[in-house]
Amino acid sequence: MKAYKIIVLAKQVPDTRNVGKDAMKADGTINRAALPAIFNPEDLNALEQALRIKDSFPGSTVTILTMGPGRAAEIIREGMFRGADDGILLTDRAFAGSDTLATSYAISRVLKKMKDVDMIVAGRQAIDGDTAQVGPQVAEKLGLPQVTYVEEVQKIEKGKVFMKRRLESGVETVSCPMPMLMTVNGSAADCRARNAKLLMKYKHAKTVTELQNSNEDYLHLYSDRPYLNIPEWTVNDIEVDQAELGLTGSPTKVKTVENVVLQAKEAKVISSADSDIDDLMRELIESHTIG
Repeated sequence: MKAYKIIVLAKQVPDTRNVGKDAMKADGTINRAALPAIFNPEDLNALEQALRIKDSFPGSTVTILTMGPGRAAEIIREGMFRGADDGILLTDRAFAGSDTLATSYAISRVLKKMKDVDMIVAGRQAIDGDTAQVGPQVAEKLGLPQVTYVEEVQKIEKGKVFMKRRLESGVETVSCPMPMLMTVNGSAADCRARNAKLLMKYKHAKTVTELQNSNEDYLHLYSDRPYLNIPEWTVNDIEVDQAELGLTGSPTKVKTVENVVLQAKEAKVISSADSDIDDLMRELIESHTIG
């Protein structure tokens, strides 16, 4: 039985599902310090699909690839606690301010260097941007076939991946040859919980940058247990045109950001009497709210 090399694209994002009064700065930008950083929800759905393939095909490996600041290593550990084999953190000040085009370019250069990848699995979109562009753009830059809106990987046979897609108009079953990229919907199966044994195994996994600030009591672990070393790649580790990175390589420009606060309007209480309901229906029709 063939084993597969699977890469899961993941992102650490501010938890925009729990936005409070301090979530926006005076200039209209996100106050990231006021929001907890989490594993992007749909990337967790993607991870679960990758782990199911790994379970079905012994010897397969799952690698988390994320781009971000040093603290983004937290989601690599989170992925390893749930069953991923390892991860790579792509981090460099040169990547700061990247939009989807610059981000997909950097990620595609990492994947090109990795080689022999059978499947790239990503969440449909990130909750801090909602663009759903990075996955498809990575596929285009690598010249790979892609399938979006995947809800379930049904089977893999004869070099093809068979998937169920969840669309607005219904459900579609498709197949795609490998190597390929898929993006996974939030309607897909939730990711499994942390595994206690894996948590104990990988809880001290760190990047080089994190090791520089770590407790010396644990430094001996990283030579004795190589799997605890999380690779940290910079622009010097991949072949890139730096003009395509960061703000310089990002054609998307945010003109303004507005914090919209929804306020309750006048409320009306009606009884269940037929006359009250008739009056309400007449009012709604006259205001063209319905009809």
